[in-house]
Amino acid sequence: MASKVGSKDLVESRSSKTPPNSAGSKETSGTGVKPKLGKPSDRLNPKTVDHFSSRSLSAFASLYINGGVPCRLVHGSVKHKLVWDQSPESLPFDPVFVTLAEGLRETVHPYTLVSCMGFKEILESPNACKKAAPLLPKVVPPLRAALSHANNEVFERGLSALCHLSEAVGPALNPHLKNLLMALSKRMMDKKYKDSVTDALQLLEKNGGKDALLSIKTKVPTYSSIFG
Repeated sequence: MASKVGSKDLVESRSSKTPPNSAGSKETSGTGVKPKLGKPSDRLNPKTVDHFSSRSLSAFASLYINGGVPCRLVHGSVKHKLVWDQSPESLPFDPVFVTLAEGLRETVHPYTLVSCMGFKEILESPNACKKAAPLLPKVVPPLRAALSHANNEVFERGLSALCHLSEAVGPALNPHLKNLLMALSKRMMDKKYKDSVTDALQLLEKNGGKDALLSIKTKVPTYSSIFG
């Protein structure tokens, strides 16, 4: 009788132990290594999540990261500024100016600021008109894309860039206005942008003269000339 009891105790003792490779084990099968569980906060940590992998980078972002855009954004306590590798005046406008125009469509920081600030500052450099005017066929298409963009902030940067470009090249922009005015005409119907678009059209007329006015009236018939 004692032998039966002992045998029964032995079976219960063995069955109570969890096999090393059972589902309840915390070790990875075949390796003996415990799986490393990530913290929920890791998903929000920019050091652990690569938002700018090569698969998602735009052409402008890739150029900026690899030094193809000769300036860097410096974050200040009040406002940001660009630091150029060399004076904008000494830079080759092709491709730098064209590249900055293409960056106007960016929606991710810091590329948004780099492109619009860089576009403005390079146009403010000495002799910018002579350098920028021949490149208008390359600059107008990305500028038109920014003005036609569904993102309001992209449109606003495009509108600002258009004003700076008009100030820099003046009448040289007239032959290209037909490619830009359709987007402005559509935004005129938005009360939020009616005033800012009107201001831009007035600037185009002031800098482009009668030829600019004719182009504007063709695409925006309701526009009233600044000269009455």
